[in-house]
Amino acid sequence: MTRASVCAAALVACLAGQAAAQSITAVSYGGSYQKASTEAWFEPFTAATGIRVEVEDFTGALAQIRAQVEVGNIHWDVVDLNTSDVMLACDEGLLEYIDAEMLPPGADGTPAAEDFVSGTLSDCGAGVVVWSTIYAFDASRFQGARPETVADFFDLERFPGRRGMRRVPMYNLEVALMADGVPAEEVYALLDTPEGLERAFRKLDTIKDHVVWWEAGAQPPQMLADGEVVMSTAYNGRIFNAQVLEDQPFEIVWDGQLLDINQLAIVAGTPRLEAAMRLVTFASTAEALAALGRRISYGPARASAAPLITTHLETGVEMGPHLPTHPSNMTGALWRDWAWWVDHQDELNERFSAWLAR
Repeated sequence: MTRASVCAAALVACLAGQAAAQSITAVSYGGSYQKASTEAWFEPFTAATGIRVEVEDFTGALAQIRAQVEVGNIHWDVVDLNTSDVMLACDEGLLEYIDAEMLPPGADGTPAAEDFVSGTLSDCGAGVVVWSTIYAFDASRFQGARPETVADFFDLERFPGRRGMRRVPMYNLEVALMADGVPAEEVYALLDTPEGLERAFRKLDTIKDHVVWWEAGAQPPQMLADGEVVMSTAYNGRIFNAQVLEDQPFEIVWDGQLLDINQLAIVAGTPRLEAAMRLVTFASTAEALAALGRRISYGPARASAAPLITTHLETGVEMGPHLPTHPSNMTGALWRDWAWWVDHQDELNERFSAWLAR
C-alpha cells in the first residue's frame, strides 16, 4: 500500500469516527411517551446512522427555545411540540422550515403530503402522533348506570362525586359547550362570541365546587386510583397505561374527546441542522410511527401507519380500540382549533384564572 493510500484510508476512518461520535439533542415530555419515543425512534435512529440522540425533558414552555435562539446558543436540536406551539414558534422565527417534499413516502408509497392526516403537517413541523384529552372513571365505583357521554361528566345528580379537571381553559371550555348540547362542529364558532364564552363558563359553574384541579398528566390516574375523584379528564395515553400495565379498572368515555397533534420541529439556527433533519425524517416514517403506536396508545399522523399498529408490544393487547383515531372512538370527537387558541390563549388564561379565584 502506498503512503497516499494509507493517508486516504486514515482520513476515511477519521471521518467515519467523527460521524459515529456526532450527537444531537431531542426534547420530549418525559414519562411513558418519552420512553416510547426513545425505543421507537431515537435508539433505532442511532443504530441506523451512528448519530447519538441525547434526550432531555421538556415542560412545553417556548421560553426555553426562545432564549436559546435569541442568544444564538442552541443546544436543543429536535423538539416535540403540540401544533399550537409549533405555529407560535414558527411565526416568531424560532424553528427551521421543513419541506414536506423532503419527507419519505408512506408505507404504501403514497407521497408524504397525501399520507399525513390533514392538519398534521405545517411549515415548521412534521406530524407524529394524534392524542386526546378524554375523561375516565373507575368502573369498580359504579354499580348501576355508568357514564357514557360528555354530558354525564356534568351530571352530579346521576353521578355524584368529585371531578378532576386540568387547571387551564383549553378543553374545559370546549367540553363545557359540548356537554351543554353544542355539536362539536359548532364549538369554536360559538366560543368566538361573548355569548358562547358566557355559556361555557356558566356550564363550568355547575360543577366548579366539586372539581379537584390537576396540573401534571400523572395526576388523574392517581386521583382515580386513590378515590379522590369519581371521574377525571385526562390524557388518553395515561389512562391506557393504567389500564393495561397497572390493571386498573378504568374506562374511557370517548364522546367529546378533544384531539390534538404533536409535531417534530427543529430549533432555528442549530449547527447540527443536517443531523436534526435526518432524525425528523426517520421518526416521521410510517414504520417509526407504527413502532410508537405499539408502545403507547396515540394514533399515528400518517394514514399508512395505522394498519401497521397491531398489538401492544408489552402486553399483547389489541391497540386499535385504544387509539383516539380509531373509527369507533371518533363519534362526537372535536379537533382542537390551534389557530383559534393562538389568537385567544392569553386573554382566556387571564379570564380562567379570574374565574377560579371567584
